[in-house]
Amino acid sequence: MTPADDTLAGYVSVHGRPPGFEGSDRRPYSVAVFSDDDPGPDGRYGAALIFIRWSPSNAPEGHLESDYLAFSDDPAAAEAEVGRLQLADVKRILDGLIAAASRTGAN
Repeated sequence: MTPADDTLAGYVSVHGRPPGFEGSDRRPYSVAVFSDDDPGPDGRYGAALIFIRWSPSNAPEGHLESDYLAFSDDPAAAEAEVGRLQLADVKRILDGLIAAASRTGAN
């Protein structure tokens, strides 16, 4: 990795694709940022991460979503804030979601 691609948005900018991770469950995941279509009651848009889990045949097999990680009056600004997350932080979020899903049986 170069310094330009150590954030989520930087990685996408440098490599032209979302980063992939091996989750703590040893399964492959890719990640993207998404925001609400409509603002919340406070007029702000929330942005979060969505992790797509891939099957051995390279087909989408499920997904995990983080809580909202940023809010803004503009959805693109909220997404940009999430995009500034370091990839190591994105991986920690993924592994936390996997652990939570395994505790609840949702994974």
